[in-house]
Amino acid sequence: MFELIKAINQAQRKPKVVDVRSGDTVRVHQKIKEGNKERVQVFEGVVIRTDRKDSHTSSITVRRIASGVGVEKTYLLHSPLVLKVEVTKRSKVRRKYLSYLRSRSGKSARLTGVDFDRNKVNAANQAAQEEIEQIKEEAAEHHDEYAKEEAAELKAATGDKK
Repeated sequence: MFELIKAINQAQRKPKVVDVRSGDTVRVHQKIKEGNKERVQVFEGVVIRTDRKDSHTSSITVRRIASGVGVEKTYLLHSPLVLKVEVTKRSKVRRKYLSYLRSRSGKSARLTGVDFDRNKVNAANQAAQEEIEQIKEEAAEHHDEYAKEEAAELKAATGDKK
């Protein structure tokens, strides 16, 4: 029984996930479906929490300030809706959960940056980037088809013989 559960969990995992740590500034690309259209939304902020790092349910909590209000989102790293997680900055922190950033603003909320090899860390995103490009191309094709259908319906409704 346990082997069966383990096999199912393994099948749900992504083969490569970026090594994300608390204190990293990341850009998360998430697929959002609105009606029958799909788009990719980017959320950039500081990782304030990482959970269950080696599990298929590993997650990160990302925080950013939007219009003076703190916004936090939690992402499952192995979710098919999370297309790409790109690390843009790595900071020196000594905790796993940076809850103290919630009460800080301005200069006191800054974290000290650390040098790191950005290309090496983000190497797992190459396949994800190709998938994003494919989704964008499909969305453009669907948009063109939708526009043609709308034009045909408009011509039919107005009785235009052209």
